[in-house]
Amino acid sequence: MVGELADALVVEGIAKAYGATVALERVDLSLRAGEVHALLGENGAGKSTLVKILSGVVRPDAGRMTLAGAAFAPHALLDSRAAGVATAFQELSLLPNLTVAENLMMPRMPRGALGLASARATRAAARDILARYGLSRIDAAEKVGALALAERQRLEIVRAMEHASKVLVLDEPTAALAEVEWLFGLVRRVTARGVAVLYISHRLAEVRALCARATVLRNGRSIATVDLSGASDADIFEMMVGRRVRGERAVRARPAADAPAVIALDRLSGGSLREVSLTLGKGEVLGIAALEGQGQRDLFRILAGLARPSGGTIRIDGAATSLRNPRAALKAGGGLAYVPEERKTEGILSSLTAAGNITLPVAGRIARGGLIWKGLEQGAARRVSGHVDLAERYLGFPVGDLSGGNQQKALLARTLLTGARTLLLFDPTRGVDVGTKQSIYAAIRRFADDGGSVLFYSSELPEVIDLADRCLVLYGGRVFAEFAGDELEEHRLVGALVGHAAGPGKEGADAARGAAR
Repeated sequence: MVGELADALVVEGIAKAYGATVALERVDLSLRAGEVHALLGENGAGKSTLVKILSGVVRPDAGRMTLAGAAFAPHALLDSRAAGVATAFQELSLLPNLTVAENLMMPRMPRGALGLASARATRAAARDILARYGLSRIDAAEKVGALALAERQRLEIVRAMEHASKVLVLDEPTAALAEVEWLFGLVRRVTARGVAVLYISHRLAEVRALCARATVLRNGRSIATVDLSGASDADIFEMMVGRRVRGERAVRARPAADAPAVIALDRLSGGSLREVSLTLGKGEVLGIAALEGQGQRDLFRILAGLARPSGGTIRIDGAATSLRNPRAALKAGGGLAYVPEERKTEGILSSLTAAGNITLPVAGRIARGGLIWKGLEQGAARRVSGHVDLAERYLGFPVGDLSGGNQQKALLARTLLTGARTLLLFDPTRGVDVGTKQSIYAAIRRFADDGGSVLFYSSELPEVIDLADRCLVLYGGRVFAEFAGDELEEHRLVGALVGHAAGPGKEGADAARGAAR
């Protein structure tokens, strides 16, 4: 490995405050050339602010940085890229109204004979890049906004890798990826040429697979840099949150096998979903597990009223229903409320306060004379914020200024305030820390224990195993396998995810493989 012991990046005493809010108090960090170094911490610990400082988006108030021994103080994103530091952001920075090629090649587009940007040359150069990274299936001429979230995540990563000659920052790079082998292979490729990688993730299994060292942040300070081989998960969680985190699976009463069905689907099709039949019982938490692109997104969007099915029947509380839009879904039976996969673009209104976002569904009830009364808004938000462990002090903050974990809590609080008795949760803990995950898990269990029903998809199998009463595995757009109770084991789920092992027998496996093709 090139320059394995040399420091590629050194951060000393970095601090940043926004008025009275201290984002970073003192952070020290050193990256060695050719290493993958983890940055760990709860949402709100300061990781995002540090990433913005390294990327030139934000300037620190104090401290210094050196890159390959020279002073490093970028004033803009282009400055950091020019110095060889590039970032793949968790909240994707791609421009959705531009093409894949334009996003990859900006700001230096290939030019034609007249010195003007050449669309043909731009597409050709982008196709070469996509081919080098194993993404030839993506059309360079397609608008980025039309791509699935996972493909946009891959483009964000590829663009950063193209600019990273000294340091690559990967901020929750697998949050939208069900499979990580593609990314891991690329990371090993860039470190082999001496690039240092700062890897930010809440998934410790990934961190341990890639990283030898980790720096832990808590409340804006670097607590320690540890050798991961000598630190247990419990040790790391304690450094992150300042206390031991209970890791055992919570036990709750299982719903009765004959509980009435609140959702019953019969041969539902639409998008990549193919004749799916399932039931969700009252008080049940039903998990959906699937690799990327197996129909799970279409299933949730149809039930949320955001997409129309092409066939099949939906029954809500026994009545055949047409879910034409989210309002219809919220009125159907006891109500279906949806938490989407992309909180930034599909969930929150970033300029509104957290309280304003939470109370959107009941705005008519807290208005007087056509105006929202702040006192009523705060009171309504407080009634549900405690259920998701969202601190009251955050209710008056613009929700866009909160950490990703607190934004997700606000979204879940909003669904609870609707009064819906069925929650549709798509990857509800994507990109949030271990403490926030525990708060969301507790809220889901309380909701189900009170008689509510939950249908959720998660890209993390341990989460499915921990939360679900039953789990359905989608493969090739169909229900391929079902597990419950003691059958909910990771090795069984992994086999079914790829269409064999613990699936429904040879004929079902063959059918599912054919559907996937």
